Amino acid sequence: MTTTTTGAPGPVDAPAPATRPAPPGAGRGARRRRRAVPYLFLLVPVGLLLLLTYLPVANMFWYSVTDWDGLARTKELVGLDNYVEIFTDPDNVRVFYVSLYYFLASFVQMALALYFATVLSFRVRLKNLWKGILFFPYLINGVAIGLIFLNFLKPGGGLDTVLLAAGLDALVRQWTGDPAVANVTLAAVSVWRYTGLNFVMFLGAIQSISSDVYEAAEIDGANRWHEFRHIILPSIRPIVGLSFILAISGALSVFEIPYVMTNGGNGTETFVIRTIWMAFNRNMVGLASAMAVVLLVVVLLVTWVQRRVVPEQEVDLT
Repeated sequence: MTTTTTGAPGPVDAPAPATRPAPPGAGRGARRRRRAVPYLFLLVPVGLLLLLTYLPVANMFWYSVTDWDGLARTKELVGLDNYVEIFTDPDNVRVFYVSLYYFLASFVQMALALYFATVLSFRVRLKNLWKGILFFPYLINGVAIGLIFLNFLKPGGGLDTVLLAAGLDALVRQWTGDPAVANVTLAAVSVWRYTGLNFVMFLGAIQSISSDVYEAAEIDGANRWHEFRHIILPSIRPIVGLSFILAISGALSVFEIPYVMTNGGNGTETFVIRTIWMAFNRNMVGLASAMAVVLLVVVLLVTWVQRRVVPEQEVDLT
């Protein structure tokens, strides 16, 4: 007689633990933290910007309405007297006329840079060599350039030797000693140095133009002048506007070359040289701060006028 035995019952699966509901607002807290991460990364650079840029500018505005000498603990409020002196003192007004030499020279500089950038954007022998030659002066330190040209332009120096050898004795001048030609000489040195910067800016903008546009223009019978007038110039208009703004600010902030070559003598004192002289030689930090504010306002005003007169436009050459 056979008997059947019932097997032992198998292990019973344990019930799954109950999930605890998330506390209200937990998801919103995580989202807030994720949104706060970019601002945490910006905290240090923005803090440094405020500390090292905007705070000194605010102090400069405050100093400009005082008679502070840079050492005294107290500052007497003088209102707008410093600004009135800037535009009424003949010695202060004269530096604005000196800036006109560099401003006019900047147009020569931009014209030369645009010409060479246009020529070298097409097929030219030894193109890279010419690019290096044009850009190399900008890489040289301004003090070194001043010393080089100071020896080149001194009486009996390199330029006078060349002129005498060519029989052009009548053209020999006191290039940095004659007030009639000193500013022209220094402005020409500035053109030699900064043409490379504008050249690189213009060349980069020109090379960004699609070659298909030139091919289509050649099919339509356009020559190089037509390509420059109707393709290149409209395409690089924003860069030309930027160069114009840099020309204004650069004309007012010229310092290294005239300081090294003439120390502001013979009628070559520039706006920045006089500002530094006011601050550190005459201890008129309040007046020097006002001059710095004037420089800042002029640059901002020129930028605003340029934006209004020549607004940025998207150029469609298709």
